[in-house]
Amino acid sequence: MSNDDAPSAFELLGGEPAVRRLVDRFYDLMELEPAYAGIRRLHPPDMSGSRDKLFWFLCGWLGGPNHYMDRFGHPRLRARHLPFAIGLAERDQWLLCMQQAMQEQGLDPALAQRLENAFFNTADWMRNKGG
Repeated sequence: MSNDDAPSAFELLGGEPAVRRLVDRFYDLMELEPAYAGIRRLHPPDMSGSRDKLFWFLCGWLGGPNHYMDRFGHPRLRARHLPFAIGLAERDQWLLCMQQAMQEQGLDPALAQRLENAFFNTADWMRNKGG
């Protein structure tokens, strides 16, 4: 079996329904847990648009359909996040919130570790302020 035949993270996760559950739990935790209040403040009061955009983005990022690009073009993640002050605390809160969501969704530990590494690299690249 070549790498081209290997299932994508999108497939390993369980496709669109699983990505939606992960994203919804991520945003639910952001709303519920005081530990994530810092990143919650960076979002609008109604996070339904944020939920959809992350779901659309993650589908493509994980190797599934490019819903985000079909709607908005290239993600330009760093440029889209520049208006928000993102430092180490915000990066770490985002990562911990996503890690908790993945754990609660019962992801395979190897897949969860693979995604945590990829999420760290992306989240760290979003930083635009010190500390």
